[in-house]
Formats: sequence, C-alpha cells, structure tokens
Amino acid sequence: MDARKRVLSGHRPTGLLHLGHLVGALSNWIQMQDEFECFYAIVDWHALTTGYADPSGIRDSTTEIVADWIAAGLDPARCTIFVQSDVKEHAEMHLLLSMITPLPWLERVPTYKEQQEQLADRDINTYGFLGYPVLQAADIVLYGADIVPVGEDQLPHIELTREIVRRFNNLYGSVLVEPAARTTRFPRLPGTDGRKMSKSYGNAIELSDSPGAMRGKISKMMTDPARVRRHDPGHPEVCPVFAIHGAFTPAERVTEIAADCRSAALGCVDCKADLASRLIERFAPFQEKRRELLSRPDTINDVLADGARRARAVASRTLQAVRTAMGLGHAR
Repeated sequence: MDARKRVLSGHRPTGLLHLGHLVGALSNWIQMQDEFECFYAIVDWHALTTGYADPSGIRDSTTEIVADWIAAGLDPARCTIFVQSDVKEHAEMHLLLSMITPLPWLERVPTYKEQQEQLADRDINTYGFLGYPVLQAADIVLYGADIVPVGEDQLPHIELTREIVRRFNNLYGSVLVEPAARTTRFPRLPGTDGRKMSKSYGNAIELSDSPGAMRGKISKMMTDPARVRRHDPGHPEVCPVFAIHGAFTPAERVTEIAADCRSAALGCVDCKADLASRLIERFAPFQEKRRELLSRPDTINDVLADGARRARAVASRTLQAVRTAMGLGHAR
C-alpha cells in the first residue's frame, strides 16, 4: 500500500483553462504528484450545481481539460485522473454526509450568498447548490485526503469539510481523515481588466490561446491607470501586466522591469510585448502536445477509464467503512 500522504483536488468542466488555473492550482498539482499519492477529479456533478439548465458543454470541456492537464505535466502514471460521476461512491457519500450536516453550516458559507448575487441571472435556489459543499466534502473524505490544494476563496469550504469530519467521527468513531488546506504562492492572478482572472468575467488568457490571440489580449490589457503618458513614472505594484510577469518571468528580469517602469525607461507597450513573447514561447510545447492529445480521443478515454478504476478501489473501501460505522447494509 502507498504510504505517502494523499492529495485530492478537482476542477469543474465549465470551459477552457486559463493562466490563473495554471498558477493557482495546476502548477502546484504537478509538483505534488511525486511527493504525494494524488487524485485529481473532473467534478462534473459540481458543474451541474450552477449550470444544470444547460449541461451540453460538460463532455467536451472534460476532454479539453484532461488534455490541458496532461500537456501541462500531469502524468496518469504518477497520479489518478478521473471523472467524478464515473465513481458512484461520491453520490452515496454525499447522501450520508448530508444526514449529519446542520443546515446553518451551509447557509453561512461565504460563497453561497456571493454566487447568488453574481449569478442572479440563473435560478440556483436549489438543494444541489446549497449542498454542494457537502458534495465537496464527500469528494475529499472518500480518498482519505490529508491535503487539499485550493485557492483562498475555497478555504471556508475546506474548514466546513473539517467540521463535518469531526462531527462524523464524534458520532460514529474515528473513521474519516480530517484534511488540511494548502494554498499556493500566487493565489489570484489578474485578468486583462485587472479583476481576478475568470471565465465568467471574460478577462482570461487561455492556455490554449493561439499566439495571435494571446498577443491581442495582452496588448489590450489594463495597466497602471495613473500612467497617462509614455514618460510618466509607473507603479508596477498596481499593474496587472506586471503581476503576470511576476508569475512567468525570471525573477531578475522582473526586478529590472519594476525599476524601468518606475523610471519610465520601459513603456507599457513594450512591457506588454515582452510578456506576450515570453508566454507564447513558454506555451508552444504545451500547445503542440495538447493538439496531439486531442487528435487521439481514445487515449484520453483510456486515461479516464483507468483513473475511475483506481479511484473506485480507494473510494469503495472508505464508503464501506462509513456504511459499517453508521450501521447500514445487511446483505451478505
């Protein structure tokens, strides 16, 4: 049996991955796959919590995301990549945990009210949306995850999972593992408009963007609003372009860019062109591998089938322990 600590994380299949996903999650996952026993899920049931009215893009998005993951460096031989709905144990664990989770715990999750306001154009007054933190808790505990790599906005969800685990163990004995969150050095990357990079804001630079699309998006990016003329001194600490440089440009060059921006030796147009060239060069091998993977869909299907089999082997053991602890099941 693998004695390494376990990691569980996932991504909703709701569109293409962007630079923020790479910096905030994927790069961390890649580093973890040799140190830990890692399970990475395409959480398609989670996509339904806000997008149930139109699930038409889930399958294609799943394929694209798996291609992105593997092209970026996730290795199916060194981690388990699977689709949540292919492992039915997630559904039963969600049901069982929902039995012990107090309703006020769910209503106080910060993103519950935030997303109701942000997604006011959708009807998300559903049990599925209210209860998705319990489904997330089920995802985590099924694999006995010791560590859950997340962005800062997900920390309340991990704390809720910890509370649910403690309540379960107090009621039924020490069965479930209490996970710990791990955040990344770059928890948030700004988009082209200065807000957090997000598909819903339309401000994202996708990993799959062509060189022309990438250069075009960066050329239109917001910069220091106080820098009106070319020779005005800049304030790199407030510039979204500089923030992306900080994530992808070598540290010594970042220091030079900051100094040249402040002295007005470097203009915004040239700074953007520098960033675009670096990103295009950086992602050329990734995009070539991604295209090759998408040309062989059977390879991706095989990865997901093998991942589901490996995930189910672990999840079923945990679920059986939970069923036994709760006094469920009678058939022999």
